Amino acid sequence: MMGTIANDRGLDPALPIAPQVFRILRNRIIQNDLKPGNLISESEIAKLHDVSRQPVREAFIKLQEQGLLAVRPQRGTIVNKIAYAAVLDARFLREAIEADIVSILVQIADDSLIATLRAQLDLQRAVTEQNRAEFIQLDERFHFTLAEAAGKGGAWKLVEGLKSQMDRVRFLSLAQFPVAKLIDQHAEIVDRIAAADRQGANKAIRCHLREVLSDLPPIVAAYPEFFDLPEGGLPLPVNAPIQ
Repeated sequence: MMGTIANDRGLDPALPIAPQVFRILRNRIIQNDLKPGNLISESEIAKLHDVSRQPVREAFIKLQEQGLLAVRPQRGTIVNKIAYAAVLDARFLREAIEADIVSILVQIADDSLIATLRAQLDLQRAVTEQNRAEFIQLDERFHFTLAEAAGKGGAWKLVEGLKSQMDRVRFLSLAQFPVAKLIDQHAEIVDRIAAADRQGANKAIRCHLREVLSDLPPIVAAYPEFFDLPEGGLPLPVNAPIQ
């Protein structure tokens, strides 16, 4: 089945083309505009965006590296299923990094940072339940702001390249579960940082990033064809205890 790719956003010719094509396709896979099993071709994408095949090929390579695309002999390039094990690994990595990030912030956060974070919370609350893509963007901005304020923006960019499978699950989960709970968790993280409560901030960020673990079983049940599941059933996640 060939996926339908809407050309809803043009490319900026003043910027490198391959990263722009990569970002557009990554977002469409994460948002399930391109679903597992969909065929996708270099020539189609190149024609759609009026570019040569070389930058599209570069984008495809990076998407393969993130486990989002696979080249199948005699079948072409297809969108991969969501790798269940990769979701657990990415979530574990995010928790380890972001727990340290908030531990740094409780020591150095100032009024300006807290005001910035609370303004972002207001933007999140203004998003309607139906506009999942906008909420995901605001959620990404919130977590990147935490990392950058702690001087760990580079670490966040590394995590961003590893969490594509987790992002696909997050987008599916928003279709079934309200975002209000996630925003409340964001607010709790900010409140604990503002209060210089290291233990509370650590607990808040860990609980927030473990939310996807409770979402996973019903998401797999609702979309079994989307997932590449390990043999023998779903493994129980192994996590550090929350202090």
